[in-house]
Amino acid sequence: MRTVLAREMGGCSVLGRFWGVWRRRPGVRAVPKAPGFGTEAGHRLRPRGSSKRSRPLGGQPFPGLLQLENLSREELVDVLRAAVVDQKGKPGELTLFSVLPELSQSLGLGDQELQVVQASGKETSGLVLLSSCPQTASRLQKFFIYSRRAQRPTATYCAVTDGIPATSEGKIQAALKLEHIDGVDLVIPVKSPSRKDFQEGVKRTLSHFHVVAMGSGCALVQLQPLTVFPSQLQVHMVLQLCPVLGDHTYSARVGTVLGQRFLLPAESTKPQRQVPDEALLRRLCLTPSQAAQLPLHLHLHCLHLPGMRPGEAPMKLLAPLPSYFSRTLQCLGLHQQ
Repeated sequence: MRTVLAREMGGCSVLGRFWGVWRRRPGVRAVPKAPGFGTEAGHRLRPRGSSKRSRPLGGQPFPGLLQLENLSREELVDVLRAAVVDQKGKPGELTLFSVLPELSQSLGLGDQELQVVQASGKETSGLVLLSSCPQTASRLQKFFIYSRRAQRPTATYCAVTDGIPATSEGKIQAALKLEHIDGVDLVIPVKSPSRKDFQEGVKRTLSHFHVVAMGSGCALVQLQPLTVFPSQLQVHMVLQLCPVLGDHTYSARVGTVLGQRFLLPAESTKPQRQVPDEALLRRLCLTPSQAAQLPLHLHLHCLHLPGMRPGEAPMKLLAPLPSYFSRTLQCLGLHQQ
């Protein structure tokens, strides 16, 4: 299996991710295989920088987190171009989709249009897979669909959770649906769904989880979704009473009384800013106002892909952690065991 390491780039307040770009033309940057984060991961996820305790951030929310409003279209294209990891194979709105034509030109693809093959939620950092070849895109989509049917994970995320799961690893299963509540689309768990519920959009979802490290009441968790549903991983971790750090949408569903956590009714619990307790704020060296801007600590670290030609070895694309994510691991002492 070949391993390709994504170049680091800052997260974006709207797109909120690292981008990996897949296009046809030779030119692979490989890294040696090494034991590391998750199953057969080829890159050890270690907090970067000094081992000394991080200093307070002052007025700057999070190092390495790009603010979309501070970027021009040209700068966003440059950031995307710099994030190419493997070279093979709405008007006026500044988003990934809106700059795909400029990115295509910048990469020298001419009239070939880039399309998104694989992506996670807009607040999630990590890899986004793009293709300028319809045949390659179709083949990869079929590969992902087949892998899900065979219950073989193709994506590995890492997350920092506020709270520690009761078991070190396992499966999370839940029936989920999307509901429009007070002008916002929210994911709601459905207990004992009926056949009618499934006909009306309820879907069974499944994720694997593995606790990599624990400390300061938090955990570094590896997550592998085996189904695709909006915000699936965030909701699954809430169901474990361990919301993802920086989840300002679903974390409010976890209540606490006398140190004991419990689930609040999802239908009647409105989204609100996640408020870490005082001890966690001190560990993170954050003020309450900075904590209110805490990015979602959910990162698409690895994608497993098939060989692009007959007889070619499978490939793993890897994206390094954002600097704010690494800083959080350092503050919490969450290091790989």
